[in-house]
Amino acid sequence: MSLSTEHAEGYQRRWWILVVLCMSLLVIGLDNTVLNVAIPTLVRVLHASNSQLQWMVDAYVLVFAGLLLTAGSLSDRFGRRTVLSIGLLVFGAGSAASAFAVSAPMLIGTRALMGVGGAMIMPSTLSILTNVFPPEERGKAIGIWAGVSGLGIGVGPLVGGALLDNFWWGSVFLINVPIVIIAVTAGKLIVPNSKDPNVPPIDPVGAVLSIVGLVSLVFSIIEAPTRGWTDPAILAGFTAAVVILSIFTWWEIHSNHPMLNVRFFENPRFTAASLSITLVFFAMFGSMFLMSQYLQFLLGYSPLQAGIRQMPVALVMIIVAPMAGLLVNKLGNKILVCTGMTVAATGLFMLSRTTVGSDYWNMLPSIIVLVIGMALTMTPATESIMGSLPREKAGVGSAMNDTTRQIGGALGVAVLGSIFSSTYASGFGSAISRLPAGIPDQIKSSVGAALAVASRMGGAGQALSRTADSAFITAMDRALVLGALVALTGALVALIWLPNRPEPDAEELAYGRDLHRPPQP
Repeated sequence: MSLSTEHAEGYQRRWWILVVLCMSLLVIGLDNTVLNVAIPTLVRVLHASNSQLQWMVDAYVLVFAGLLLTAGSLSDRFGRRTVLSIGLLVFGAGSAASAFAVSAPMLIGTRALMGVGGAMIMPSTLSILTNVFPPEERGKAIGIWAGVSGLGIGVGPLVGGALLDNFWWGSVFLINVPIVIIAVTAGKLIVPNSKDPNVPPIDPVGAVLSIVGLVSLVFSIIEAPTRGWTDPAILAGFTAAVVILSIFTWWEIHSNHPMLNVRFFENPRFTAASLSITLVFFAMFGSMFLMSQYLQFLLGYSPLQAGIRQMPVALVMIIVAPMAGLLVNKLGNKILVCTGMTVAATGLFMLSRTTVGSDYWNMLPSIIVLVIGMALTMTPATESIMGSLPREKAGVGSAMNDTTRQIGGALGVAVLGSIFSSTYASGFGSAISRLPAGIPDQIKSSVGAALAVASRMGGAGQALSRTADSAFITAMDRALVLGALVALTGALVALIWLPNRPEPDAEELAYGRDLHRPPQP
């Protein structure tokens, strides 16, 4: 197999290409967390209701998750750099529009537009990486990619808090624009526009079924904690998701040009790694959701102060994930994923020992252990997914990896959030039964509301505040124990089904040899 001049040049520039890909990925990581810091400001400036605040977050997630598979498939067909560039431009336009939004509904709409761009960016970055790095370097490159993808989790709150302290609220969105301009320009100059050489026809039926099915699934997961898991609308949403995604699977099996070859799931390396990614993001997003509330409500940190205290997450991720990439070739995928998930479970169990008297420094070792485990898991699991597919299908493979992340993260927030909410509400007992009508329900809705009520009650509010703190800690600890059990389940999945080392196929071996030869005329 001889390589094109464009592909060979891509190999020569592969580390510079990785810089561009990481820059493109960083805007997504930042945006996902920076909005959380701006929520109190949006309430004050745009007069957003709680429902509108939720949809500012959920509109992005729904569109992003729903379009991932379609966007990944389009990148394989029309060129990965092309789709990446379009995605960056759409994301930049959505960011600029969000910065100047004049109402909550307008911001919800512009956030949805950003979701369209994000769905095109994320799978394109990983698929381009897979095509320019040979198999022996892929783990290292994916480790750096995974480290940067986690960097936004820690840096986002810090950047958002600093911007809100010094500029107007729209700056948290406008900061994306210069990054987008640089990434698009650099990408045009150095990133090869790889695509599937045997371009099949577009699969519009598969695209529609995947979008509707995934949106139904993610919407039901997001709304279940608020409406209740047995609410008729939620049950209908889950039923629709199961039916439509089943039809999607049937269609893809029988189509002669499937958008996603579902037979990929017959490969245990692909399936076990996808499930491991889902479970690690379940644990990560669910636990971080609770940690953010703990830092601000119980420890009393401002958004900027809370952001600073989440910086160790970013630092550990950016150090450990590339190290895991270097260890993939030495230790194998099974060992690293099992170890990572077990370490993450240990960190969650340690966090579940938090008490009312704990402070940030008591928790920091547990957080570091948790993030080390996640970083050790993400790199080999992602490498397993991408390494188990033909390079010409890297776009849809990357999209599958990203879809499992989104579904796992949404499930983590929904399930752990639901367990937390029900345990928290029951933690008050009869302590608030004598309060005026409506106040008990308000107190049970969130610890923030309970502390606000307590602050208006003077001396009598101290007992209520202590009760709320205790109920919060008990609920958080119980949810974190479940997160730890989920992480241990992921370790077991990897131990049983994930092959430790792939069998290199002839094409991959030829790919590694040909990259070191001059391109054929």
